[in-house]
Amino acid sequence: MYIKTKLQFQAVLDQVFPEFRGIFGDLYSKVSFHVLLAFPTAESVLAVTQRELADKVAELCPSRSYRWATEKAAKIRAAANRNPFKRPRLESHLFSLDMYIKMLLQYKEHLSSLEKEIDALAMEIEEYKIIQSIPGIGGKIAATIISELGEIDRFNHPTKLVAFAGLDPSVFSSGKFTATLNRISKRGSSDCDIPCSTLSCAVYANPEASE
Repeated sequence: MYIKTKLQFQAVLDQVFPEFRGIFGDLYSKVSFHVLLAFPTAESVLAVTQRELADKVAELCPSRSYRWATEKAAKIRAAANRNPFKRPRLESHLFSLDMYIKMLLQYKEHLSSLEKEIDALAMEIEEYKIIQSIPGIGGKIAATIISELGEIDRFNHPTKLVAFAGLDPSVFSSGKFTATLNRISKRGSSDCDIPCSTLSCAVYANPEASE
């Protein structure tokens, strides 16, 4: 839902203030969203002074210097001057932009809370730290592996775990011919949503961990 809303937001932004893209390193950051809520159109940006813009940016992002806020304000004003629309062609675009921004802010807050809960629950599981000892496996991927695989005891051999993820090699033969170069089967459990590269790293790079 978050990704779908981001796409809808982008489509509306292109109809209202397309030049706003690129002002902030992350278009979906909180400061970017709040600036757009305060100044959603080129017309609203040009209606205030650059100093007022800088003050607003500094207020929304107190962790950064005022010089940074001033630079962003200059970029916002330049973007407003370049923008093909001074005001939205349809009032509904402005309403939709406001709605999608507020939805995305809520999604970000909700997802952040979920991540904290996941981290807290994962820390209680012994395998969480063991899996992270594998090179390339971080906290989020380790939690994903644990949640997808469930009780590891149900796999009494690493090859069964490989087959569950669909990483086992496929077999192609016809008559007396048997292929020697085969791709992975990808026929594992439909419930397993772990990226192949992630699980292959966990199983093949460190077989002891899968055991």
